[in-house]
Amino acid sequence: MSNEYMGKNAKERICYWAQLLLLPIYGLSFITPRDKNIWLFGSTFGRRFTDNPRYLYMYVNHFSKVRFGAKLPKNEETATELEKRLEKIRPIWISHNKETIKDLNNAGFEAYYYHSLKGVFYALRAGFYIFDNYSKDINFWQSGGATKVNLWHGTGNKPSNAQNKFDTVRHPRNGWEKFKTFPRRISDEKPSHYILEPDAGTAVSRIFGVDVSHIIHGGGFPRNDAMLSVANDTEKKDYFYAYITDLERALTEKLKALQEDHKIIAYLPTFSKSEDMLFKVINLEKMNDFFREHRYIFVAKPHPKSKIKAEFEKLDCSNIINVPSDVDVYAFIPYADMLVTDYSSIYTDFLLLDRPVVAFQFDREIYEQNSRGFAVNQDEYMPERVAKTGDELTEAITEVFADDKSRELRKKTRDKKFMCNDDRACERIAGAILGIRK
Repeated sequence: MSNEYMGKNAKERICYWAQLLLLPIYGLSFITPRDKNIWLFGSTFGRRFTDNPRYLYMYVNHFSKVRFGAKLPKNEETATELEKRLEKIRPIWISHNKETIKDLNNAGFEAYYYHSLKGVFYALRAGFYIFDNYSKDINFWQSGGATKVNLWHGTGNKPSNAQNKFDTVRHPRNGWEKFKTFPRRISDEKPSHYILEPDAGTAVSRIFGVDVSHIIHGGGFPRNDAMLSVANDTEKKDYFYAYITDLERALTEKLKALQEDHKIIAYLPTFSKSEDMLFKVINLEKMNDFFREHRYIFVAKPHPKSKIKAEFEKLDCSNIINVPSDVDVYAFIPYADMLVTDYSSIYTDFLLLDRPVVAFQFDREIYEQNSRGFAVNQDEYMPERVAKTGDELTEAITEVFADDKSRELRKKTRDKKFMCNDDRACERIAGAILGIRK
């Protein structure tokens, strides 16, 4: 089993198994009174303020009249029925990161540390848990009686969970693996959860074996609404980004200034076992000369679990910006003029921007053999100019900026992945949650 689950040392392994002592609390959490107007949000195992829960949380906060601290003015006469119902909702962010809690509170949002008295109290009282991995993004052991809404973070293009043959939690290869993954199986996803599905294909819901009655058809993701609000310069950006971290603010201000006389290229690779091959096929210092000559800014953000993250952190290149793991992708991706990626689901979201893409797939053969592979026909899903070496990458970037030949094929993929090409996913999702009766 991987260190992510079992821990890298004895202390972490003890904590892993000690979770089972919380089973009585989990049992009691089924009988505590729940308030359907209290919605708890969390993300990435409680470590980060990011992705779909972040932007749905910001959306609900905009309309809530019971939110902590300052209230945003609203025009009562023009409020829709949905907005009036959201006025009664109390959105609360729960985190395992005390700095995140402090920053959100200082910005006027209600948030609590998961082991604080208020964090425990609201974990036992909340009617809804809204997250993007598992309910442990908030606090699984106090979640018994709550309704779980999984907004997920993937888009169904790669096998996940039960579909992933390399996942020893769902596919233990022997009795020992089955035994040591037992605590994970208790606290991970359940078929009874509600699952967000952006399209009509139910690709995400199949990952979890969810009944069709528990599928929320959002037509898109909350993070897409936020991304499009900046790209289209709509008023929604004022509440999706009513709070951003200092790192995110500094990066976006820098990119907006650079956009005046540069093209922004976002490099967002997925996590894979073969990703360290990157430095065998590319010389970043040489690439930087190319970027400087053509007035390109290469904004790189490896996956948070990436092995190559440390190498990018060491870089000191004029036209390459390394983005720290704590920065949410959707805080800066609207400023990208081009996306360079391999197999990441960020490609699906970027389709909505209808901007050029280069598929940098230097490890394609090894990835298919030793990683999760694909849940779709990759070449149909991503009909972009492919590069496999550093020289091919610079050629592809130049060619695609000059003539984006994949645009029409890309639109076909977009129409398959999203039921709606708009910025109203949060509206549909919030309405669906309000309509859940349990």
